[in-house]
Amino acid sequence: MKKALVLSLAVVLGLGVASFAQTLSGSWDTTITIVPSPVSLGIDSELIVTYAVSGWSFTSDTVLDETGWQDQSFEVGGALGAFTLGSTLVFDPAGAAFTSWDVTGGLSLAGVTFDGTFTLEPNVTYLEIVGAGTAGAVDVEVDVTFGDGEGCNFNFAGVDITVGFPFCCADITSTISFDCAGFVDATFAVEGIAIPNLPWVTIDALLTFTVDAKTLVLAPSFDFGAIACFELYIDQDTTGANLTLGDITISGIGLSCEIGGVEFYGLSYWGTGDKPDILGTYWEMYQITTTDDGCCGPFDFTVQVFFDAAGLLLFDVAEIDASMSIQIATQFTFSTGIKILTAGPAAFTEWTLGFLVEW
Repeated sequence: MKKALVLSLAVVLGLGVASFAQTLSGSWDTTITIVPSPVSLGIDSELIVTYAVSGWSFTSDTVLDETGWQDQSFEVGGALGAFTLGSTLVFDPAGAAFTSWDVTGGLSLAGVTFDGTFTLEPNVTYLEIVGAGTAGAVDVEVDVTFGDGEGCNFNFAGVDITVGFPFCCADITSTISFDCAGFVDATFAVEGIAIPNLPWVTIDALLTFTVDAKTLVLAPSFDFGAIACFELYIDQDTTGANLTLGDITISGIGLSCEIGGVEFYGLSYWGTGDKPDILGTYWEMYQITTTDDGCCGPFDFTVQVFFDAAGLLLFDVAEIDASMSIQIATQFTFSTGIKILTAGPAAFTEWTLGFLVEW
């Protein structure tokens, strides 16, 4: 009998310890930038530490640079019965100031979800409450906002009621908005209206009613399809409330392919539309990337060459970027890179050293 009692106690204690399982994880990501002329040293470092216990997590995020402690935030999240709770507190250590505090809560009950968000910024408070649910083919969402952004108050700022429902052959999204003065507008939106015999063009329609006006806005979407190997950047002119479709303009072209584990990518953009972010201020670039297994872990290597729009000669290279990283151990990755600007009086070479520690 005594042995059975001892065994029972051991099992209970074991289950209790398991239910309160704890983990301590995090990462330390640091990059050191060295510029030889004029001599300067830059440091970007972020330390994240997370403590998790019984379904709750507590996280500290510290950001440092060469001038000191720049940002500090604390985050907590978890469940309390049927409620999900979260909180984020942000400070500005460099200015010895409070930045913001956000608290969120959620509840799912009988197919209806309720979410609340409280935001405190210096001398300003906001409170947003959202309720959403589905009944058959109808989706309903109510969004109520308190706080006018001019002080620590919860004055009624507005409410948006959004309903999604099928009508004939289309799915309609309708939103009715009110503010403190009363009715603002009612909108009805339809997306993806197909044009017969023109499958690469679809139309989105937005009908808006106010107290004294009605507007209809049509917005086209174009799908020119995939082009093998190449990527074309195509713009389509659209004008007027009646949606006149104008010229089709090719603004850029990209080429990508993989040869023996090495990926080549070339991009030229001469248009006036939204230029791809990878080009920055340049109009053309070429990139070679490879990922392979090193001595201890994955090895990544990338070389990028950029050309300036003002360059007229064959070797008018404006910038060269090269970087590599290798995972030396499961929890440690080393990286380095070099940047050379060859155009203009501010030409310089930049060398970066970095490491990532994870546990």
